[in-house]
Amino acid sequence: MADHHLIVGGQRSGKSRQAERLALAWQRADAAHRVTVVATAMAHDEEMRERIARHRQDRPAGFDTLEAPLDLAAALAQAAAPERLLIVDCLTLWLTNWLMPISGQADEAGWNQARQALLDTLPALASTVIFVSNEVGWGISPMSREVREFVDELGRLNQQLAARCAKLTLMVAGQAWTREVETKELP
Repeated sequence: MADHHLIVGGQRSGKSRQAERLALAWQRADAAHRVTVVATAMAHDEEMRERIARHRQDRPAGFDTLEAPLDLAAALAQAAAPERLLIVDCLTLWLTNWLMPISGQADEAGWNQARQALLDTLPALASTVIFVSNEVGWGISPMSREVREFVDELGRLNQQLAARCAKLTLMVAGQAWTREVETKELP
């Protein structure tokens, strides 16, 4: 099993930069090492297009990009190779694409299948994966039912992935707090 890594934190906590720092160190360790960022964002408005462009521009040279807004498991399986590190940036947007799409119609059945496909695919991947996700459940309970369900679902996803990762990092104000994870299956 590859040593997968989950990085969580709030917005602008440094999650993506930490994933990139880890990937750069891995890439520099061997000339054969490659990095692919598996991007989940969808550009539905100008601000999001600018945000995506900024991420691409700031990304280290030599990192490939693969867009996977919905079928993350298939994208990871396609890109995986022993000499390739994968960064999924980010799980929060991936979940948003399923449960809070711009069309307004959540696809809960599709989400459940996609989540399970990811969890089933992860142990067999030839690549190590660094997952980036938000930790959104630390504030007050949201007012709307849909947002509460989203927060709950992201919390469940983060827990399920953390149980399948060797490392977990919490980002706080640009600082990384990392620990080895006791892996165990969660329902």
